[in-house]
Amino acid sequence: MLLSNVTDSLTGGAIRLSVDFDSPVDYLVFLFQLLFATAAVLLAGPVVITILSTRALRLQNRFIFMLNTSICDTLVGFSVYYLGLFDVQEGYPSRNGTYNALPSLLGVNMMTFLFAQFDRYFAVCHPFLYSRFVTRPVVISANVYCWFHVIVQLIILNVVPRSKAIQVYVFSIVILQVIVLTKVAMTIKLYVVARYQLDRDPPSTDKENKKESLRIIIFVVISFLVLWSPSCVNIVLRLVIGRGVTFRNQANNLFAIMARFNALCTPAVYLWGSPALREALVRTVWGRVCPRCKRREMATEAR
Repeated sequence: MLLSNVTDSLTGGAIRLSVDFDSPVDYLVFLFQLLFATAAVLLAGPVVITILSTRALRLQNRFIFMLNTSICDTLVGFSVYYLGLFDVQEGYPSRNGTYNALPSLLGVNMMTFLFAQFDRYFAVCHPFLYSRFVTRPVVISANVYCWFHVIVQLIILNVVPRSKAIQVYVFSIVILQVIVLTKVAMTIKLYVVARYQLDRDPPSTDKENKKESLRIIIFVVISFLVLWSPSCVNIVLRLVIGRGVTFRNQANNLFAIMARFNALCTPAVYLWGSPALREALVRTVWGRVCPRCKRREMATEAR
């Protein structure tokens, strides 16, 4: 309670903390949100720096998609410093909200994953058409469109009357369900491609890169859908039939916490699935922070 009162005095009493610190659970929730935000920034942020600093990675289309989602995940981590530590309720009704700007970052990720799935499908199944038409400007444009689409939707939601905004919001959630079904179908298709078609190709570096990128996108999409779907279903239930679960604020919203957990899972899968990204990360980021990591990498390369 003392910590909450101190924060109220510093902020002019405008926004309270997300918990009252009346029980040990409150301290655990607050500490979890603080650690989660820091972990997301420290995990996704270095991935952004690594891809931007490494020309060999920037020249590959798959890393452009990784860059876009990692930028998103870094911003999600920063957003938790507000959504998780203060008394914030997004959506309808809203309290101390950000006009849905911060939660919409997950929408950028969802669209990016969808474009990435189509990119990998055409790269594997139609390599000649892919190399001819899917150029870096096309991939960059697709990633920029993800942001443009979400920003335009946010502007519409915040300009039209509230009754219309709720209708548009529900409609956008329904459209997201269509995207989810498309992503599920594409995930199954990509799994089939990885299981059968690539096995027929002769051994090569390109084949290994395709296997690696397919494995990464499949794991990323599955984890995203598992973590994001409960929040999406709950929003639909609350706004359409009024039967969903209502939480005190974003810090206590278990479904929102699950959805934001993608900010940790996605970059972790990238690092797990891509040796090139791991090596570049050690060289460009952790090697400068921790000289021992750099020496270990040099010893590995010498062997």
